[in-house]
Amino acid sequence: MSGLGGRLYIVALYRKYRPASFAEVIGQDHVTRPLSVALDSGRINHAYLFTGPRGCGKTSSARILARSLNCVQGPTSTPCGVCNSCVSLAPGGPGNLDVVELDAASHNGVDDMRDLRDRATYAPAESRYRIFIIDEAHMITTQGFNALLKIVEEPPEHLIFIFATTEPEKVIGTIRSRTHNYPFRLLAPPDMRMLLERTCQAESVQVEDSVYPLIIRAGGGSPRDSLSVLDQLLAGTGPEGLTYDLASRLLGITSSTLIDAAVDALATSDSAGMFLAVDHAIAAGLEPRRFTADLLDHFRDLMVLQAVPDAVDNGLVDAPQDRIETLQRQAASFQPAALAAIASTINSNVDEMRNATAPRLLLEILAAKLILSASGGGAVQAAPVVSAAAPASTPPAPAPAPAPSPSGRVYERKSQRLAREAAEAAAQASAAPEPEPEVAQVPASEPEPVPAPEPVVEQQPEPEPEPVPEPQPEPAQPAASVAEQVRSQWTAVRTKVGSANKVAEIMLTEARVLGMRDGTLVIGHNTGALASRLNDPRNNQAIVDAVKDVVGVEVPITCVIGTNPSEAGISAENTGELTPKKPWTPPVVEKNEEKPGEEEKPASTGWGKPAALGGPQGEAPQASQPAVTPKDVDTQPKEEPRKLKRWEEAAARGRAALEANGGMPEPPSPPPMDESVPLPPEPDDDVPPPPPAGDPYGYPADEGIPAPPPPPADTNAEEEEMLREAAQEPGNRDRRDAKTVAMDLLSQELGAKPV
Repeated sequence: MSGLGGRLYIVALYRKYRPASFAEVIGQDHVTRPLSVALDSGRINHAYLFTGPRGCGKTSSARILARSLNCVQGPTSTPCGVCNSCVSLAPGGPGNLDVVELDAASHNGVDDMRDLRDRATYAPAESRYRIFIIDEAHMITTQGFNALLKIVEEPPEHLIFIFATTEPEKVIGTIRSRTHNYPFRLLAPPDMRMLLERTCQAESVQVEDSVYPLIIRAGGGSPRDSLSVLDQLLAGTGPEGLTYDLASRLLGITSSTLIDAAVDALATSDSAGMFLAVDHAIAAGLEPRRFTADLLDHFRDLMVLQAVPDAVDNGLVDAPQDRIETLQRQAASFQPAALAAIASTINSNVDEMRNATAPRLLLEILAAKLILSASGGGAVQAAPVVSAAAPASTPPAPAPAPAPSPSGRVYERKSQRLAREAAEAAAQASAAPEPEPEVAQVPASEPEPVPAPEPVVEQQPEPEPEPVPEPQPEPAQPAASVAEQVRSQWTAVRTKVGSANKVAEIMLTEARVLGMRDGTLVIGHNTGALASRLNDPRNNQAIVDAVKDVVGVEVPITCVIGTNPSEAGISAENTGELTPKKPWTPPVVEKNEEKPGEEEKPASTGWGKPAALGGPQGEAPQASQPAVTPKDVDTQPKEEPRKLKRWEEAAARGRAALEANGGMPEPPSPPPMDESVPLPPEPDDDVPPPPPAGDPYGYPADEGIPAPPPPPADTNAEEEEMLREAAQEPGNRDRRDAKTVAMDLLSQELGAKPV
């Protein structure tokens, strides 16, 4: 606080008591000592990187470094404080033209970094170095860092960069690799307490000893945050000083009285006391999460005190002197398991208390859980007392059976053997447990004067034959029956395998049961890789278990390559097939057997002799039937002759008429020209000649599918139907003329060749 012109200027404590040299920095010796040595020895680097949580002194140390570098007596770790540079850079000073402090949160672009680079090239105005302090350096973009990279890598001799950031991982590696990195850390409670006490003493304020732990906990280890909390508390402090009640109310911290009431209720498993403490917390207007967090911190201190009795002296627990005895008493009232259980329960429910819509309900549920945890973990008062006579009530353990001799045989007297055999017979006959008194009913025929050995056999009535009533169904032919059962229920076996091993079920898709071989069920698979994987112990055991569950027989299983039982070494009687399959042989096709009384008709008019066009005389409709090939007539089914279309019948009639006329009609010879008679005008070349009269095919020869010409007026319905059917047949768009078509038909039917 300062006065100027009748007005008061209030300076915050973290600014008022900012350190002016490295010697005044508290709790950062790992940083200040190396920097001081480097300054005194003249080992100055061109770029520094200060990292650490907020409020731990990064920016203040950067200003101290700049002040130490530009001191007229420097570079030195102890600035003189009287030169112009030291005065201008002191806490609360006006600043220096050669020391530029830049906030990268608002100057993080490429243009800002380019402007900084241009300014950095100028020599210092009045100091030794031109220093740029870039705070919040992690906010600079990648492009901005790249724009600054060259000058950071090779700066002028007068230029020094100091980067300060809370997130060093966001600074690109090319920048970090060119700086000296100094990590700052939060202050430990003893160092923070020393800082607070020194500040309160400088402010001449009386503060109760129990207030410092509250401020330290509220500050979270940050010197700046802790001084801000202290500044708030001192602002409302009266002449009586800063008391615990005032500090707890201002900070919203649960009072120690309420915490002690809850702890005592849990120590004695007092449900009423615990719920009453919750009621008082709600009535006091405490935030549920804050109450839960304070309770968790208290139980943390109890755990540490229980494990380390001198934890307060070692700095593990920060508590006022008048509270140490209370904390030790509370720690002794719980067992270690109870403290751990309570702390774990609180920690798992603390996040649920944030912004709770029903704070009282949540706190009461937590109270019930804590009571159960305390009783389950066992508080000292509620721990049951184990009497010394307790073990006497437990029944004596049975004497262990003697170990068998190295030879594997157990020696017994004749009387003992007879007694055992009688007991076994009685047990088998009545299916009842062996009565112990029967031993006395058997007379001892041969008492031997040997010292009575321990009742070896009497304690070993473990007749193996007793479980004989459950024999496995392995009578006469176990191999075939097991294989058949597995084969008949193979689908159920695969489904059972899939419930335990889905991969094995998929690999069994193409497998088949071959049979039994030497007491082992053999399955075959045509794929060698899958067969080997099915023999893997994990997959094989899944198949064995499935067979046992479905069939009720536990049998070893192996998978071989191939599905032929004989190749797998399995005999026919062990395949398990009810009706063994005979090997398939193709049927023998007998050659043409002539039946008596039937003559083989020639397939055609004869080989090498063309058949008459249109068929035999008088059978014109049969001319278009295909010739019968001389192939195995008996082995191939006879096809029914296809019904000819009407246009095909017309074409056949045309071919018959053409054959009857002896071939293509000769064009009529032109009449002798008479010079007295004028010749008619010649037709145009592009006009096609009219088709010859009486076209034998009934359709234009140059069309694959005969297109019906426009019917004359006297066309009957039958001709229209034939033309319509012919038009619907698929064609091949034959472009040949009529003569070419006729020659091709003659060549195909008669074997004629053009000359």
